[in-house]
Amino acid sequence: LAVEDEAGRCEISDLKHVEGEASCNSRKGKLIFFYEWNLRLSWKGTVKESGEKHKGSVEIPNLSEENEVDDTEINVSKKKGEGDVLKDLMRTEGTTKVREALRDYLKALKTEFTTGMILPTKATLGQELPAEQNLSGTTMQDSVPPESLATVGVKIPTVKILMRELFDSPADELYHIFTTKELIEKFSKCPAVIEAEKGGRLQMFGGCVSGEYAELVPGQRIVLKWRCRSWPDEHYATVALNFKDVAAQTELQLECKGVPVSHEDSTRQCWKQQYFEEIRLLLQQSKDNLE
Repeated sequence: LAVEDEAGRCEISDLKHVEGEASCNSRKGKLIFFYEWNLRLSWKGTVKESGEKHKGSVEIPNLSEENEVDDTEINVSKKKGEGDVLKDLMRTEGTTKVREALRDYLKALKTEFTTGMILPTKATLGQELPAEQNLSGTTMQDSVPPESLATVGVKIPTVKILMRELFDSPADELYHIFTTKELIEKFSKCPAVIEAEKGGRLQMFGGCVSGEYAELVPGQRIVLKWRCRSWPDEHYATVALNFKDVAAQTELQLECKGVPVSHEDSTRQCWKQQYFEEIRLLLQQSKDNLE
């Protein structure tokens, strides 16, 4: 962040200290935020008339949901010596810039971070699904900037999910379940749109999950362009399902790339509970009917 007037120019040069946490909980369809940060920034500036250089710091002792950004305490200080014109610049224009940056952070917190707080398939059934995500200082593996968040410069941290599941079924039968409209509607218990061909549409769980088939190798592999309705607009994950015969069973290997980090847990639950567990029940029912 940089500010300038006729007296001089200053810029925030470093983030020296970050301490705190942020979290969001979903309770009965409402999002409850908690964040509390203690920040210390360093700044440096140059006096235009004399060319003198000076340094100082900006303290934000309590950025939290208890105060509006405009009421959040921001303290500007400068190391000893001349250059009070720079300190004044930082106290006025500099503080305004810092508050703008804090607003952008909170806007990102309430868009990027809260996406997918409720497991979509259950939400459509009217069931309460508490979820909690915690934000820390870790860096995720990659980022994709969605158009809907580009105005605040937000990038979505994403993760890759790997899962392996065993099914008491031949690979061909399991593949058939993932590509047949009637069988998908049976285990999902919802109407579905299934066009099992390259480029064909996919829509499940009342429209909460959608996408398209990108690759189909009968009995072996399915690749999907896949998303939840609550994700940022036009953001898709790539899902690869590989079917491996193991004795009398099939090992299903799932790789889901590009999942927004705020969706990691709910996406795992979705595949585990709404896909795999329900498919096992369907297979068991078919077996019982045969017997």
